[in-house]
Amino acid sequence: MAKITVSLIKADVGSVAGHTTVHEKLIATAQRKLDEAREAGLIIDFFVTHVGDDLELLLTHTKGVDNEEIHELAWNTFKAAADVAKELKLYGAGQDLLSDAFSGNVRGLGPGVAEMEFTPRRSEPIIAIMMDKTEPGAFNYPIFKIFADPFNTAGLVIDPKMHQGFVFEIWDIIEHRRVFMNVPEEMYDILALIGAKGRFVIKRVYPKEGSPLPKDEPVAVISTEKLFFIKGEYVGKDDPVALVRSQSGLPATGEILEPFAFPYLVSGWMRGSHNGPLMPVSLKDAMCTRFDGPPRVLALGFNLADGKLIGPVDFFADPAYNTTRTIANLIATYMRLHGPFEPHRLPSEEMEYTTLPKVLEQIKDRFESIE
Repeated sequence: MAKITVSLIKADVGSVAGHTTVHEKLIATAQRKLDEAREAGLIIDFFVTHVGDDLELLLTHTKGVDNEEIHELAWNTFKAAADVAKELKLYGAGQDLLSDAFSGNVRGLGPGVAEMEFTPRRSEPIIAIMMDKTEPGAFNYPIFKIFADPFNTAGLVIDPKMHQGFVFEIWDIIEHRRVFMNVPEEMYDILALIGAKGRFVIKRVYPKEGSPLPKDEPVAVISTEKLFFIKGEYVGKDDPVALVRSQSGLPATGEILEPFAFPYLVSGWMRGSHNGPLMPVSLKDAMCTRFDGPPRVLALGFNLADGKLIGPVDFFADPAYNTTRTIANLIATYMRLHGPFEPHRLPSEEMEYTTLPKVLEQIKDRFESIE
């Protein structure tokens, strides 16, 4: 069977009334551009959605990852949507498009990208997980739980197809280097890294020897673009996305979703400068209003049928997550009451990439040495 590539590419190209939600005309513009590409045979299928102020493009094709034609299609789609945003005077129009021209790949130009190429199984469920108002390291906790924690994923214990564990590809996004590590053998070493989620992020997960799946085909991938390192100054958090394959030698769909039943703390929220709870929401609630948040996560499930996207299932529309949302709101209230104090506000080493240094610059000459 021929390999299929699934590409999830996102960008903030404009929002209504601040950093809240994507206008329906931007979504319609993206759908029109991608429908033309499907008719031309460039892509097999697509789905357009949003989380908060991020426009999300899910594409299937046979071009492989980092393909120039596919990335140019995404770039031109975002540019067209940004033009509409400018006409509508939307906030932050074209915010994540950090260049005036496409240069062969959207990586480094602002949009976030999660792509994987693989040989589809007889039934190929795949979950697109999208976050707003946070950073790539926000995926460290759930991806670890999904692929390494037997208290979350029963299959690690009782399914012989995944009992051997997985390989994590971890990126140091500050030093621009990576390492491949095995679970469960190196679990403690992995945790020593990914607990520092502002620097070390899980990029991909692979099967190990003994799995029925090819070892060189990823089963999960996360976007790792860091906007503030790309541009040199703060232009918003990265609002990461991920693709995770499920079932038949991989964690079950319920095991993939389970970590999000805990509204764990992530960095981002208002002005990208605060810690707050990650709230799982349905598509209709995927807008950020409370202190530009709380940070949101949306999960949409599909099956692939010869590259076509069957779905989606809006997983977090399930009332089973109502308690999680209630707890998230309680945590949000607790964190908000700290005001400008840490741990609500991010620590100083992370604040250096926000607009705070411009405030401190005004008073730097007033400091005196203390004897």
